[in-house]
Amino acid sequence: MENAIVFYLSANKKLATDVARKLSLPLGEVELERFKDGEIMARNLSNVKGKDVIIIQSTDCPAQDKIFEILILADSLKNSEAKSITLVVPYFGYSRQDRIARSGEPITAKVVASLFQTADISRLITVDLHTQQIQGFFKCPVINIDTFELFGNYFVKYFEEHNIKQEDVVVVAPDHGSALRARDLGSMFKNASIAFIDKRRPAPNTSEVINVVGDVKGKSCLIVDDIIDTCGTINNAYDALIEKGAKEVFVCASHAVFSNGTLKDEIKHVVVTDSIQKDIKGVKVVSTADLIAKAIANR
Repeated sequence: MENAIVFYLSANKKLATDVARKLSLPLGEVELERFKDGEIMARNLSNVKGKDVIIIQSTDCPAQDKIFEILILADSLKNSEAKSITLVVPYFGYSRQDRIARSGEPITAKVVASLFQTADISRLITVDLHTQQIQGFFKCPVINIDTFELFGNYFVKYFEEHNIKQEDVVVVAPDHGSALRARDLGSMFKNASIAFIDKRRPAPNTSEVINVVGDVKGKSCLIVDDIIDTCGTINNAYDALIEKGAKEVFVCASHAVFSNGTLKDEIKHVVVTDSIQKDIKGVKVVSTADLIAKAIANR
């Protein structure tokens, strides 16, 4: 990694700075400008000739602008004779549009992947993709970082400090898509059990709980999900768990989108990562900088 340089754009300045420091790499300089008509300019101001370049940029809201910033900077870097471009997208916007759910729908995650391919990205690193199949949309190598150990280590310490026995913990998947995450996180605790929320979506950004599968009565429930967006899934899961006799509910999620709505105040503790740079009252943020630095270094 001696001949490498790290860039950030309008997102993840702190995360990019932390990653660069951990890898002992310099930060590149970019002139980022928005013209009055809405067009974007991202001009490289650093010497990148023959260097391995790392761009760190989540594509959270406004996703279109942040995607385009990446594409424009990548072209500027190629014109500056960069040797390679590793793109780190801690939060991959449009990842929930990964299949055709209704007739005529696009697979937008595939469209975004194609755009990154045209930008000559050599390698993609991301954190907790919404679905594993998105990796297949890329021709370049894709590293998808799991966060279950990050959350597991955090909550092992938290439960110990708050005198919560690990055997009294139930790790809860709030929908079928989070089942593997729940199993992985559950493996971090001694004798913890797993529960699942049977959920359906009658419309985009809305969810309804059908049933809770698993024994949660008198237990400390830890809900794990990849994205908190409108908060409906988590709030509905909380209500269902309390109705089934859960003692208390904790939440951890990789990506703090929080586009609309708020989590219930009764939720005991909420932990997210810094994949999206956002301060949310009452929400604890844990850093992915170590995980990303290791993924970059392991070429």
